[in-house]
Amino acid sequence: MDKNTVTGLLLITAIIIAFTIYNRPDREQIEAQQRMRDSIAMVEIERAQLEALQKAGGETDSTLPGAGSNAVADFFNAGAPSSPTDTTALSLATEAVVPSSVQEETIVLENEKVRILLSTRGGSIRSVQLKEYLHHTGENLLLFDGPDEARFNLNLFNRNSVHLSTEDQVFTPVSGSDAHSVTMRLQQSPGQYIDFVYTLPADEYMMDFEVRLAGMKNGLHPESLTNFRMNWAQKIRQQEKGRMFENRFTRIHYKYDKQDVQKMSESKNDHKELSEPLKWFSFKDQYFTSIIIGRQPFSNTILNSEVLNDPDYTKQYKAEGWIPAVISPDSDLITAGFNYYFGPVHYNTLKAYDKDVANSVDKLQLEENVYLGYRWLSWVNKWFVIPVFNFFLSLNWGMGLIILILTLMVKLITLPLTYKSFMSSAKMRVLRPQIQEFEKKYPGNDQEMMMKRQQATMELYNKAGVNPMSGCLPMLIQMPVLLALFFFFPAAIELRQQGFLWADDLSTYDSLISWSGNIPLITRFLGNHISIFCLLMTVVNVFYTKYNMSMTDTGSQAMPGMKYMPIFMSVFMFFFLNSYPAGLNYYYFLSTLITIGLTLIMKQVIDENKILAQLEANKKKPKKKSGFMARLEEAQKMQEKMAREQAKENAKRNARR
Repeated sequence: MDKNTVTGLLLITAIIIAFTIYNRPDREQIEAQQRMRDSIAMVEIERAQLEALQKAGGETDSTLPGAGSNAVADFFNAGAPSSPTDTTALSLATEAVVPSSVQEETIVLENEKVRILLSTRGGSIRSVQLKEYLHHTGENLLLFDGPDEARFNLNLFNRNSVHLSTEDQVFTPVSGSDAHSVTMRLQQSPGQYIDFVYTLPADEYMMDFEVRLAGMKNGLHPESLTNFRMNWAQKIRQQEKGRMFENRFTRIHYKYDKQDVQKMSESKNDHKELSEPLKWFSFKDQYFTSIIIGRQPFSNTILNSEVLNDPDYTKQYKAEGWIPAVISPDSDLITAGFNYYFGPVHYNTLKAYDKDVANSVDKLQLEENVYLGYRWLSWVNKWFVIPVFNFFLSLNWGMGLIILILTLMVKLITLPLTYKSFMSSAKMRVLRPQIQEFEKKYPGNDQEMMMKRQQATMELYNKAGVNPMSGCLPMLIQMPVLLALFFFFPAAIELRQQGFLWADDLSTYDSLISWSGNIPLITRFLGNHISIFCLLMTVVNVFYTKYNMSMTDTGSQAMPGMKYMPIFMSVFMFFFLNSYPAGLNYYYFLSTLITIGLTLIMKQVIDENKILAQLEANKKKPKKKSGFMARLEEAQKMQEKMAREQAKENAKRNARR
């Protein structure tokens, strides 16, 4: 290790030590964190006590008038600290439970897009229906319905660490300021109350939610003055026909404040404890999502995703975090809030929420919930596929026709590359008789003969001015477009429940035959169905592959085992794509048919005799080797030399034996 390396390592170590010392929390921060941990621990103790009391004595007697009201009084009437023997916390825990017989009331808040039911139990959202969409069975599409599917809870602490859980309380509806607003109130006195204010604008998926706490400026725990502890849990319904495929796109997304969007695992249980500020998180299925967007970033957020083995639900999500609160200087109010988005995972709809945001770091980037492929690839969908697709949608054309036009446009754009690839194949094809002569001149499959055949073939290509790699490059250039469309179709909610021919829903598979039960291996790879479009695509692709192999066969037998690999890959794609959307398989079917048509046309138009004459003329010209051909020839010579040396070494070993 030289002197410069040692010096560099010492400097790096010094910087790390200095950075650690600089960023360690001071005494006030440590004490604040400890108070927060103590508050959380108090809640967990109270929950445990509550569960123990419920097991021992059942539910609170529902005949008691105003059950739960003492809990509210204990919270608002923050007094001196309780003595060690005081049972205030225990009393709170037992009386805070809303008896099961208490009548629940629901209030409807709706516009043209969303119908939301608010419950007096907990003052929270009971149900969300998206009015423009249907479940795959044809029923109303509900993101969730009832406390078994979604729960919201706000945990508050007074200065004596007495805890109030809002989901345990009965709220009273209060008239909103207009028809788009509803206030749910938990009141102790005219000057002391908790309001949950819901505001749903017309023709919007986004709803505003605000918490207003009155009469507790001097009574709240110091941590609750600046942060409210929130819990949100939701079971994700199976909305689509293809559960296995739907699971692949059902996951939690979240965005760090002024940073990029991240996502959790969709295939296994996942748990994240995020200490950095979080701007939003989403509970997403394939085509719909619930997003909670902070006015100010959430802190110390915990996200949990669990895969469910349930016929009606795919995942269960939970979120826990701290909502920043603001103390009003002009009134006795403490407020906090965020926005709910209940709606489709539609790229343009989600992107529109950033249209008036000039600074890129302040953009919400909600459209990142739409998975359009890898970052280096998604630009094809964002800047080409989606605008073209939406243009034809605006003309009210049928989905089958739109996919056909999109396929033709892609083929037209890539036609120059296709032509160049075909010309490269044609040049090697007309040289096939000369390459077959090399097979006769250097017969056998031992390493030395194979090397001589390859060297002779490369020398022929160089003299004739043929680059064997020139046909591969155009195909590689086309790959971003082809891959982008592979990611676009499963993410396009526009295809959902749109029919074409025998397929009644292009966003999921179409069935030729289907069955129930589990057939070993077959069910694992195919599911319980066979898709018609996928089957047609496979048959056409196998035909084209065999035809293309005969067209591009140069006569070389260097790797005979690879001869059937393209056909094997075509058949493999059937098993891979059988559960993918019918729209994607329809696109591949059309794309292959158009490619076959273009190949037949080019074969008729291009005169291979002229190509051969041009190549023969090239042989007579002085030809400078290209860098690629020179390197390839040099590599072959080195390989041949190593093969000869290896053969001599083997001969010596055999002689010694």
